Amino acid sequence: MSLETDRKLRAAIVDDENLARQVLREYLTCHPEIEIVAECANGFEAVKAVAELKPDLVFLDIQMPKLDGFEVLELIGTGPAVIFVTAHDNHAIRAFEVHAVDYLLKPVGAERFEAALGRVKERLSGDTGKHHQPGPSAADLAAAARPPAQYVDRIPVREGTSVVIIPAAKLDYVEAQDDYVALVSQGKKHLKQQTISSLEAALDPSRFLRIHRSYIVNLERVARLEPYGKDSYVAVLADRVQLPVSRAGYSRLRAFLDR
Repeated sequence: MSLETDRKLRAAIVDDENLARQVLREYLTCHPEIEIVAECANGFEAVKAVAELKPDLVFLDIQMPKLDGFEVLELIGTGPAVIFVTAHDNHAIRAFEVHAVDYLLKPVGAERFEAALGRVKERLSGDTGKHHQPGPSAADLAAAARPPAQYVDRIPVREGTSVVIIPAAKLDYVEAQDDYVALVSQGKKHLKQQTISSLEAALDPSRFLRIHRSYIVNLERVARLEPYGKDSYVAVLADRVQLPVSRAGYSRLRAFLDR
């Protein structure tokens, strides 16, 4: 995409505070080359709007109810450029600076707004019809922004233009499927575009265990270990589902079961 054409840059503003949205809206009135195509008061609205309207740029608040900014980013993918908007949050700001991500600190000043917008427009103008170079993955950014030893207590999954929230406590197991993970909860399977390694890092290791390169299990669901052929084992869950266990996974799982 080139900003030298007559096509306007399409932007979405996502913030649960009306006043914060109003400030960004007023700053954008000085930029006739930018068209606001959506204003969203929560993450669910944002995911739906991005999927349907495909904006070029999203101003994304971090601290929001229902879905926070990192969860929204996981669900909208790398399509639009993103400028994060956040209240003072040392962990998030350090993560943004390490990953060279554009962000605005509330209350947003006009000069800082112009600087961040200018950088994003410059990157988009340098495109030759293709998507801009994607930044860090949402999972990596969220992990860097989380305080130490803080793990996710829920996992959002996009299904079409809607969002399903899976509480971590209700997650039975995870199966890797190429660039996706299958999240199995209460007899249902939900696909999410995420690597199993990044999800493993986000889950509490006292509650979830990588038992195989392709499987993470909720330890509360494991009923027993059973031999399966020569020198191999399966973990049998409370609902009788059987999951393969690698040698390294066997040692870790055996240690847990022997406590």
